[in-house]
Formats: sequence, structure tokens, C-alpha cells
Amino acid sequence: MLAGDKNYQSIWLDGSDPAVVRVIDQNRLPFFFEIKELRSVEDIYNAISDMTVRGAPLIGAAAAYGVYLATLEMTPATGYHHHLKNAARYLVSCRPTAVNLTRAVNFVMEKIKNDLPGHSPEESALKAANEFCEQEKENCRLIGVHGVPLIEEISRQKGGKPVNILTHCNAGWLACVDYGTATAPVYLAHASGIPVHIWVDETRPRNQGSRLTAWELSQAGIPYTIITDNTGGHLMQHGMVDIVIVGSDRTTIRGDVANKIGTYLKALAAHDNKIPFYSAFPSTTFDFGISDGINDIPVEEREPEEVSFVEGLTGGKMEKVRICPENARSANFAFDVTPAKYITGLITEKGICKPREKEITKMFSDKIQ
Repeated sequence: MLAGDKNYQSIWLDGSDPAVVRVIDQNRLPFFFEIKELRSVEDIYNAISDMTVRGAPLIGAAAAYGVYLATLEMTPATGYHHHLKNAARYLVSCRPTAVNLTRAVNFVMEKIKNDLPGHSPEESALKAANEFCEQEKENCRLIGVHGVPLIEEISRQKGGKPVNILTHCNAGWLACVDYGTATAPVYLAHASGIPVHIWVDETRPRNQGSRLTAWELSQAGIPYTIITDNTGGHLMQHGMVDIVIVGSDRTTIRGDVANKIGTYLKALAAHDNKIPFYSAFPSTTFDFGISDGINDIPVEEREPEEVSFVEGLTGGKMEKVRICPENARSANFAFDVTPAKYITGLITEKGICKPREKEITKMFSDKIQ
């Protein structure tokens, strides 16, 4: 997707040095567009942990390349298999909610284990990481293909007037290597000439909506308006939202969706106002071993300082400012779970299905062990 006048992915292998993984530093956006070099497992871990890279598909892609970098670090002294297994466990421990992380690490580890004799672990890991990354890109493109008819139909019903789409957090190409999940149908609709307007939740406490989604949409020339997180319900009550599309960090076999904190409240408001509410994500975000999202999906708690401080640009540099009393206690739950009963449908690379175990099992029978 576009950044300025150039197409980028959010992660890629350095063309001149295959020991370097390059990523767009999302902590610097929208104020500074900077590329960060990751050269070790530790670099990958820190980039995921401090949210230099974030978004379930991108976290998975980064972790896949992390396993590849681990193969470059192996020496007789470290013990090849011991070092690789330790690196895999370390990467998986980084963030608990997004299941793509574990899935990507296991995918690369399995490819290394099962590759043909004569292939080095480095070759197998790099091939697998590239494959995982490319498949996530294709998955997101297909999410767009399957999701855009929803926008087309609303546009037809409105006689060509702009379709008002509410998002939450950033489920765009920055979070997904390319295309995005929730934004993929938006980008395809815009490219085909369908007028759209996006309501962009600011998404406290890290403001991924106002900082990342708004930046992405502005690069693509798509009309948008930033709103406070609590504005969505008001807009829905007054007929100013036609459809809600969000992403997912983990989805159960029954269709419960874990996504950025505040998603559940948007789903409740959409349900009360009879507005379609969709979650868009690749099949790598399914956790087919979990049924009860509320009780079984681990919800990450991040540092309370993210709540008690806000970051912005002042005097040409980024600074943090305290927004509460110095001794105030803060809680920072990063995700919540939206029960399937409040979700209209799940948009995946295989198509759209109801958030019901029977439909999910039928659509993804080839992926359920």
C-alpha cells in the first residue's frame, strides 16, 4: 500500500542483507516515517513487545522471521535444536492474545523439522517465513474481495451516496503486511470508485486509530473523520453509520472475537441500532481449540503508564505528557471479547460466514485438526 508516492509492506527482508528484517516503526507514525532494522531474535521480541510492530497478522509474520533469525544465531556452542526451541518459546511468550504469533512460530518450526535432507535450517526457515508472510498478504487481499460486496450493496441502497463505515483500532495494512483486514474491503471499494467515508475511533490508550488508521487512509486519499472512542453509539443512534467492520486478534470456533479493548461496546451499540457488525480476519486468527471466548481467551494487560500518559508531537519531537494525578492507579486491559451473538458475520479469505460453530467448521474443515 502507499506511503507517500511509494508502495510498502509493513515488513520485508532487506534486499542486500538477508540477515536483516526491515519494518515500519509504528511507534513513530504519523509524525515520522521511519524504517527499523531487526537483526536478532531479541530485536524481533522487543519490536513486538513495545509495539513497533502490532496487529495479529503482522505479529505472526514478524515472529516467523524471528525463527529465521534464530537459525542464523545457532552455533555448536548453543546447541542447534536447543537454541531454536528456546527462541521459539521466547517469541511465543511475547504477547498472549494474538494467536497468529504461536501459529507462525509453529509453522516455521514444523517446516524446518520436515524439510528435505540437504536443506539447511536457515534455508528452510527463510522459505517458510516468506511463505507465511506472502500467504497472509493473499489472505488479506481475499478478505477485501469477499468483503467489498457488502459495501457495494449499501452503496446501491443509498443511491450512490457515501457509505459510512465505523472502524476500531487499526486493522489496516500496517497491522497485516499489506491490504489489512477490516480495511481491505474499504481499499477495494475506494479503488473501484464506490464513495466511502470512515469513522475512525481514536482508540485509547495508544491511539492506533487516530495515529495509524487515519494516516493510512490519508495516504490512500480516502475520506475519514477521527472520533473519540465513545462517539460511535451516538453516531449509530442518528443513522450516521451504515456498517461496522473491525479486525480480530483471536476468534473461537463458536465465533467469539477478541479484539482491541472497546470493540465489545461498539458491537452492543450496533446490535441495539440494528447496524451490521462484521469482524474481518485471516483463518490464522482462528483458535479452533477454544469455544468460550470470554473465559478461555487470555487478555493481555499492558503497562499502566500507557493509560496515565499520552504521547504526541510538540516542538518537532515526540513527547509524553501525564494526564492524571501522579499517584493515580491505572488498569490497562488491551483487549475485550465480543460474543458471537452480537456479530453479523466473519469475513475471511474463504468467504463470509455466520459466527456459528457449524458454519465455521464447515468452511474451515481442512484447517481443523
